[in-house]
Amino acid sequence: MNRVNAVVVGAGAAGGIVAKALSTAGLSVVLFERGKWYTANDCRKDDLRNQRTTVLGNAFGPDDEGNPRVWVDVAGATHIALPSEGAYQNNAACVGGGTLSYGAQAWRYLPQDFRMRSTYGAPAGSSLEDWPITYDDLEPFYEKAEYEIGISGDYSGTPFHGPRRRDLPMPPLPPNREFEILEPAAKRLGLHPFHIPMARNSVPYNGRGPCMRCRWCVGFACEVDAKNGSQNTVIPTALATGNCVLHTECMVTEILTDDRGRARGVSWIDEHGHRRQQLSDIVVVSACAIESARLLLNSKSRLFPNGLGNRYDQVGRNLQGHHYTGATGYFDFETYDDVGPGASIAVTDYNHGTPGLCGGGMLANEFIRLPIHMLDRLPGETPRWGPAHKQAMRAYHRRSIVVMGPTQQIPTAAGRVTVDPGVKDKWDLPVARFEGNVHPHTFEIGEIQARRAEAWLKEAGALRTSIGAGKPSLVSAGQHQAGTCRMGDDPHGSVVNKNCQLHDIDNLFVIDSSVHVTNGGFNPVLTIMAIAYFASDSLVRNWKGTQFRS
Repeated sequence: MNRVNAVVVGAGAAGGIVAKALSTAGLSVVLFERGKWYTANDCRKDDLRNQRTTVLGNAFGPDDEGNPRVWVDVAGATHIALPSEGAYQNNAACVGGGTLSYGAQAWRYLPQDFRMRSTYGAPAGSSLEDWPITYDDLEPFYEKAEYEIGISGDYSGTPFHGPRRRDLPMPPLPPNREFEILEPAAKRLGLHPFHIPMARNSVPYNGRGPCMRCRWCVGFACEVDAKNGSQNTVIPTALATGNCVLHTECMVTEILTDDRGRARGVSWIDEHGHRRQQLSDIVVVSACAIESARLLLNSKSRLFPNGLGNRYDQVGRNLQGHHYTGATGYFDFETYDDVGPGASIAVTDYNHGTPGLCGGGMLANEFIRLPIHMLDRLPGETPRWGPAHKQAMRAYHRRSIVVMGPTQQIPTAAGRVTVDPGVKDKWDLPVARFEGNVHPHTFEIGEIQARRAEAWLKEAGALRTSIGAGKPSLVSAGQHQAGTCRMGDDPHGSVVNKNCQLHDIDNLFVIDSSVHVTNGGFNPVLTIMAIAYFASDSLVRNWKGTQFRS
């Protein structure tokens, strides 16, 4: 194929922004996505088949079981995980990535989240570090993401946020019933409740209408296109420039390098199974933490026998997700009003500042609960089937509230992605392999967060509660996966520099959640987007100066 200026691998939250930034700056771009470009018309409102309930298949990819993964348990035994199984740690594989079907919470990290080691020190056995960039470095790019992607909400109710130059571009959605129940209870506890920032139109914005507040939200594509992701914002802008070409259902198998050790393009398999090459001046990997690390590790050559960027065995390390904990409260009055998206109110009083804890996390009410979701939210003694189960569903589905949140996970070097030496996918590529577990202090934080959620629910009138604060038996990643190509100044402990450029290869970049040093106590997507804008801005400026030609 004709040589282009840039190849971008992955059309998700970050890759779509990178493609838009480069193409609008005049670079020729080829954007690769291994999945399809789905719309709401392709996805039925099927409670049993959505991004959150995958046992019957992934509504947004991977589309088949031909790309398994391997995980290693605490006893050292290996297991195969298929995309329909929880241990797979899946994120959607489609144009837009997880932003097509996510819940769309759009949080800025707090200033302390970029200085975790300086703030708390590093717990023994952890790999906790500071970022090489600060909140202030990212603030203009947080704002750019909020305005270009479109974020609604209102931070005025809380003092716990970083400095910002402008308010969010859209007001929050009107309060739902759970908001009205939880807000006064939080205030009685001395907390600072406020409206969750959402990548969701509350009013007409950028040519698309507002949320119609249906129950099929998180895990589903939005049928009125009011949920904002890369698929309906930046990727259409990139394609409209005429400088960007998108290839879907195409698997990039290797990053090609020349005899000087510089990236020269990619090998890929098209939708018909044909192997091809695309040459380029620069390559940007935005395939999400697991697949980005896998691609670098599978790109071996004489000069890079252990994979690209892996001279010091750092690619794949520090894998993180989020340890979600919280509580369910059961009430003697109806709490459920069937108004989506459900999640509406949050507190961030507990993200930092608790003596003895290395961080914390936000707490919020959960998204609207479909009947299938009640299976693991019923009281613990409830039978799994039969008349008593049905009675519990009748009693509690409309009379319960879930409060939970993502605990700031403490990273470890042993929690990692490698490529398996024996298992290959349908393209004959070594598959991703997970090793390690979550640092034990993460569980300590999560237990306290769950008790805080329980206290909030009791203050709101819950007659009984159940706690959710388990200890997973494998490393955490999932839809909030991050950390496998850590950003840093020292090549011995990181993979890319602060501009997301590989230390060893100046025309190869990783721009996605892989570069996160820590993953915050929030949903990470707005930080992924802000970093994509930040790194793209640097990339374009350097391109105009040197075009990365040494």
